[in-house]
Amino acid sequence: MDLSIGEVARRSGLSVHALRFYEREGLFANPVRRLSNGRRIYHEEDLEWLAICTKLRSSGMSLAVIRQYIELARQGPGNEHERLRLLRQHENHVETQIRELQDTLDVMRHKVRIYEDHVARGEADRLWNPSHPSHSDPARAGCHQECHPPEDT
Repeated sequence: MDLSIGEVARRSGLSVHALRFYEREGLFANPVRRLSNGRRIYHEEDLEWLAICTKLRSSGMSLAVIRQYIELARQGPGNEHERLRLLRQHENHVETQIRELQDTLDVMRHKVRIYEDHVARGEADRLWNPSHPSHSDPARAGCHQECHPPEDT
């Protein structure tokens, strides 16, 4: 079944502008076909690929690597090891991002607990404030407690 660019935009969640950009950048697995009047036509396979492609993009895969992956796929059988290498490299990159984000989330959760405790006790004014003269000594001001989560979390 042929789909218009508007239908693909609606079903994929991408804008018409984004779809045109993906086409210009060579990010479709198959070249976008056009009718004699120049209107673009898409197929279900294009939607399936767009779902994968948008996940690759949202995970931080560069346009160049996506393009490289697509080119390898277009070449057909025989380069599966190269495609696998690209995917594994990106998988490792995503896993690193997740670890970094988990570390960041741990710090944020720790800070939230500290603020919740201080606010609940009516001691929010005792939280570390670098511009307050009595807090010029981080040891006295509790900076370590607020700025760094305990080692065992």
